[in-house]
Amino acid sequence: MLIPLEMAILAACLDLKTRGAEEAHGFLIAKQIGDQSGARMLTSHGTLYKALGRMEKTGLLKSRWEDPVVAANESRPRRRLYRVTVLGVTAFDAARSLQSQPVPVSRRAVT
Repeated sequence: MLIPLEMAILAACLDLKTRGAEEAHGFLIAKQIGDQSGARMLTSHGTLYKALGRMEKTGLLKSRWEDPVVAANESRPRRRLYRVTVLGVTAFDAARSLQSQPVPVSRRAVT
């Protein structure tokens, strides 16, 4: 079961992927989440990076450090780049389909 922040991260990564960004760094993911939610779902970067690490450990995401030459040419620190795995896509699709299913209402006997 994915928590809302994990769903938002996966949705952001998948949206970026459809626009040609196979990988994204944490700040870009955070910006995408803010853009998608109309800034309703803002989160601290500490919380975001903990979630990204947890999601990588569970196999939903894969990460790598970018080439240090790229960062040096742009005069900035290296970025960790994240991409959604097949397991991440499957988990996202399953969680989204569960959210769209109606919740059964239990019947109580009326006395």
